[in-house]
Amino acid sequence: MYRARTRSIEVTVEPSYVEAESGNGRYFWSYTIHIKNGGEEAVQLRSRHWRITDGNGRTEEVKGAGVVGKQPVLKPGQSFSYTSGCPLTTPSGIMAGTYQVETDGGERFNIAIPAFSLDLPDAPRTIN
Repeated sequence: MYRARTRSIEVTVEPSYVEAESGNGRYFWSYTIHIKNGGEEAVQLRSRHWRITDGNGRTEEVKGAGVVGKQPVLKPGQSFSYTSGCPLTTPSGIMAGTYQVETDGGERFNIAIPAFSLDLPDAPRTIN
């Protein structure tokens, strides 16, 4: 599990290789994200920004509103979890990024999504 904390908001990521969706030069991972608001005011997740780097060093950026079609509001102590996926053309890679959140008072700031490795289950770990 990978973990990052920005202010009082904690983001954890648990990636998993999906063999059933992989093959013919395509490798697919799912990842579950858990966001917990440990702060004293509510925040709404407004957008995401991912940097996805494959095993050959090619980087793709993905930006968009919310996550999985939602812009959840997390009150103090609340959590939100979702699962998504990432295909690559190499057997390893790395993902990292940020979420932009907005407080009830209108302040917007970025929270870190920890960098996490996408490696085949039996492959030696590589630094991409």
